[in-house]
Amino acid sequence: MRIEAHGLEHFYGHEKVLNGVDITINSGSFTAIIGESGSGKTTLLSILSTLLQPTKGMTLYDGKTLGEWGNIDHFRRANIGFVFQFHYLISYLTLRENIALGAIDEGRIELLLQSLGIAKLSHRYSDEVSGGERQRAAIARALVNAPAVVFADEPTGNLDSKNALGVYELFREFSGTGTGFVVASHDKKIVDYADTIIEMEDGIVKQIHR
Repeated sequence: MRIEAHGLEHFYGHEKVLNGVDITINSGSFTAIIGESGSGKTTLLSILSTLLQPTKGMTLYDGKTLGEWGNIDHFRRANIGFVFQFHYLISYLTLRENIALGAIDEGRIELLLQSLGIAKLSHRYSDEVSGGERQRAAIARALVNAPAVVFADEPTGNLDSKNALGVYELFREFSGTGTGFVVASHDKKIVDYADTIIEMEDGIVKQIHR
């Protein structure tokens, strides 16, 4: 899915956190949005992922506004996956049950478990596996409906360096299958894996590297 942002501005109260952002994210690409705390990267990600409406500006998804797509919940479920810093797995469900929770069709689950290296852990609970394994389950949950794009906000923030790089490698691998990834991160190691790096500073796009 091609995503275009035009003139995005956003305020929290009187504080302006985005100031006229114009970007294009191509289908099936791995895009990293980087910047220090307060740069606007998380706000930009929230707007692009449909979780936040901008104060001003417009976002297009394959040339259509969200209003033109119709029901926003249906649009999200069919087209968008989410991965967050905290995995938000439900503790009383197994990893497999967590992945299946929002699945339209459970037919992809076994393949994802295998691809992500957690098939043998599928019947364990989240407190019985490592942080890296929990995040892999969260990634599987984001991918279960074969979304057009997955948005991730600081997905490696609670992981050690080895597991963090493993997550970036997974994003890189799956971006080659047609699903795009848009990741907000302060971790500069991500630039070695992404196709496009959008560098934010003080609410504006400072640079774009492709």
